[in-house]
Amino acid sequence: MRVAVVDCGTNTIRLLVADPGPGVTLIEVERRLELVRLGQGVDATRRFHPDALARTFAAVDTYAARIRDLGVDRVRFLATSAARDVENRDEFFDGVRDRLGVDVDVISGDEEARLSFLGALSGGPVAEGPVLVMDVGGGSTEVILGDLDGSVRAARSLDMGSVRIRERYLASDPPTVGEISAARGFVDGLLDGCGVDVSAARTWIGVAGTTTSISAMVQGLTAYDRVAVHNSAVTVEQIDAMAERLLATPVGDVLATWPMLQKLRAEVICAGALIVQQVARRAGVPMTVRETDILDGATLELLRR
Repeated sequence: MRVAVVDCGTNTIRLLVADPGPGVTLIEVERRLELVRLGQGVDATRRFHPDALARTFAAVDTYAARIRDLGVDRVRFLATSAARDVENRDEFFDGVRDRLGVDVDVISGDEEARLSFLGALSGGPVAEGPVLVMDVGGGSTEVILGDLDGSVRAARSLDMGSVRIRERYLASDPPTVGEISAARGFVDGLLDGCGVDVSAARTWIGVAGTTTSISAMVQGLTAYDRVAVHNSAVTVEQIDAMAERLLATPVGDVLATWPMLQKLRAEVICAGALIVQQVARRAGVPMTVRETDILDGATLELLRR
């Protein structure tokens, strides 16, 4: 059986088409990502912006064509933080159903955390537990502490993400000292009250676009390279230095310095880096960056069914 999973988040929409592999693994057929910023303005208006819907539907049209061409048997469409927050989500649901023939599955924060943990562990062996998995999205950040056997000790989905923090707190370009202080205070408050003991982790895995971008930038890549990023390690000191640099750099200069970033990523990367920085200060161990995440976890689960 060939399956496809589409993961539509606040900033990106991604596609993974896969066949079953040996044991509990998958064989990747095709993987795609487009930045659509579905969550544009959602934090303030609680509505999907017409431009955001148009960008997202254009990407879904492209994905639907590939799904047909590749002979996929089963499709699942996941929506996460942005779709949980809006008043006009039926417009989004209807548009996806018309294009893909499936209903949008708006997963809870707990489900998002569980699938992120499953996907992160699928990316390779882990030497030591407990394991902290962090998924920084556009609208939310999942923090999950679990064990090497895949069991989860504690997990929370926090209402902080690169788009949400950028729009709510970091309005200037680059952000002011006061804006950064307010953003840090908000992030720290959520982390302090989340019930996940980040400091207990012996291994820390970061997944999704913010962490993979940070790894690529720290490595000095001029073109994005999934092989170079997957299972790369970024130290606490490197994270701290990169976050400080991004928070002091205008978006135009970010694009000029790191040409592998798309504009919609470059506009919010400083906010994502601030979130990673605050987690790093608590974890105190290097971050292993993986390309396998919630998309892989959901695909593995669909294949198992």
